[in-house]
Amino acid sequence: MTTTSVFDAPTLLRSAIVKRRVAEYARNAPVFTQGDASTFVLYIQRGGIKLSVINEVGKEAVIGILGPGDFLGEGCLSGLPFRTSTATAIVPTRLLVIEKGEMIRALHKENKFSDHFIKHMVSRNSRIEADLVDQLFNSTEKRLARTLLLLADYGKQGQPQKMLPKVSQEMLATMVGTTRPRINVFMNKFRKLGYIDYKGAIKVNNSLMNVLLHDEPPSHAAA
Repeated sequence: MTTTSVFDAPTLLRSAIVKRRVAEYARNAPVFTQGDASTFVLYIQRGGIKLSVINEVGKEAVIGILGPGDFLGEGCLSGLPFRTSTATAIVPTRLLVIEKGEMIRALHKENKFSDHFIKHMVSRNSRIEADLVDQLFNSTEKRLARTLLLLADYGKQGQPQKMLPKVSQEMLATMVGTTRPRINVFMNKFRKLGYIDYKGAIKVNNSLMNVLLHDEPPSHAAA
């Protein structure tokens, strides 16, 4: 799962420094599909994007949820000719579309733009490493808590009690690496403890950090 710090959009991407076009997507609309030609980079101005991959037998795995301030599709800059994942809008979403050639020009010519983009990539790579450690060493309960906190942008500008985008328990299960019934067990536990609230939408409270900060004796449900 991947989230990053907000990019300096007002002074750069909304100016004439970087040539771009605006694209709007309704909820559940595909932005690009695994195997599509990779010819542009996207920046999320508003909304949210689910990144997923599908294996040879058609099984889908969610690998990230992105929000405002995130880039996606940057693999084209490394020479990848095709998309390696599928991007789908999970809420009404506005994207800035930057063609590959223009993105490369801006990175070479616009120092501020280049600096911010490098910070974005370093932050994303660090998060991917942390995701791998989380998957290898933490319990399902802690992985779910961390996923919810990341989706809530925990630590960004001290935002408490943030409402999450439209995320189903099935989607959480694929991100955490478990089954929907196990997600349901822990979501109910978190709600009873006051860590989250949900009636349709999910609100994450800062107290959810308690799950990550305290080691609990292993149990059958938390394995």
